[in-house]
Amino acid sequence: MPPTTQMETTGMSPAYGLRRGVLSPMETLAQSVSTMAPTTTPAATIPLVCALAGDDTWLGYALATVAVLLVALCVAQFARHSTSPGSLYSYASSVLPPWLGATAAWSLLLAYIATESSVIGGFYHYGNLFMRDAGKHSTSAVLLAIAITAVSMWIAYRDVQISARLMLWIEAVSVSLISILVIVLLVQHGAHLDWQQLRLQHMTGSGLRLGLVLALFSFVGFESATTLGSEAREPLKTIPRAVIQSAVLAGAFFTLTAYAEVLGFRSVGQDLGASPAPMRVLAEVGGLPVLGLLIDIGALMSLFAGTLACITAAARVLLLMAHNGLAHSSLRATHARNKTPSRAVLVTGVAALLPVVVLAVRGASGLDVYGWMGSLATYGFIVTYALVCIALPRYLRVHGAFRSQAQIISWLGCAAMVLALVGNLYPVPEGPYGKLPYIYLAFLFAGLLWFAIRGRAASPALEAED
Repeated sequence: MPPTTQMETTGMSPAYGLRRGVLSPMETLAQSVSTMAPTTTPAATIPLVCALAGDDTWLGYALATVAVLLVALCVAQFARHSTSPGSLYSYASSVLPPWLGATAAWSLLLAYIATESSVIGGFYHYGNLFMRDAGKHSTSAVLLAIAITAVSMWIAYRDVQISARLMLWIEAVSVSLISILVIVLLVQHGAHLDWQQLRLQHMTGSGLRLGLVLALFSFVGFESATTLGSEAREPLKTIPRAVIQSAVLAGAFFTLTAYAEVLGFRSVGQDLGASPAPMRVLAEVGGLPVLGLLIDIGALMSLFAGTLACITAAARVLLLMAHNGLAHSSLRATHARNKTPSRAVLVTGVAALLPVVVLAVRGASGLDVYGWMGSLATYGFIVTYALVCIALPRYLRVHGAFRSQAQIISWLGCAAMVLALVGNLYPVPEGPYGKLPYIYLAFLFAGLLWFAIRGRAASPALEAED
């Protein structure tokens, strides 16, 4: 194991051709927030969780927040000691056996690319809804998918700071609109609590478990600020803070919004789990119908920001994989003027677009693509999160910063991810969802086969930093 270097202790990891120190703390936070695409959770994910967990939806999100916060605390410990554009892959590969480091790399890359595919599907779904509401004919799903991917790739190719600022403003406006609606609903309800939700009278173990697993999808990508290790200002401070803040703020937002949505729909006797446009219904309940339309527009823009954030993160993971021998050496290149991983941006953008185009041509709806690809991404994230939790105690010992509480947090975080993985696999999901674990395993096998053929050439990230 290589010793800790001056670069690691100061956060001055190699820039890998990226522009160093250009992103402010808020812009760094925007990367994590935008990858989660928080505006889409109230509009699309909370209703799905409610269909499983019913009145316990808020509890599912509260428990998911605790699980994600445990992982966030582990990730933040890594981020306080070293930085790298490889994100969680570089953390895990620095102390785990090489094949587990490769597992983390390919899992994380798949997770970001599949999440990008998911939000592209959501974008063309909402895009066509707006076309129909405006009295116009639906636009080709393939055309919309190509358009959002091309624009996102161009921005990510052009300038990381432009990307971060655009994502920041889109999510700030969208989340603010939803927060206003939630406040209006709670004020209308009065000062008393909704005990029908809080007493958990109708709670079932299976419903809560399945709802919890689905709720975790709302959080995936919360750690993606770690991919900006070379580009954030004072990365050893801003990145750990961004990771924890994104987990806490998202958890509070999702839990409170879930509570308000269940409350609002019950007041009008409608089923939240079956609603195709929940924000518009709630805006009518709150007496602010125009707010529902604005929130739906915000969700559309949030999906665009999510696409951009995923390309930004995936490209930087692929860049470091190329530097460490896990991907083709040509992907090490960065643009001479823009200081962005230009070739990696093109590869990850096209890789995310292709499955969406194939599924759209075969007649899959945008919501189907959103669900399928999002669930596939969850496998990659859960495995990577678990590996990072496992690696933490040894990593801290190497850096002379081990504390007994870190061991406890790592165990709890890993246990939470294992339980989430079991919840995804058992009972066996129906239809296409049942095939996703095999797709993930096939992708991982191909990545590890490439790793073996290369003669274990991929070195740990910290070794590369030395």
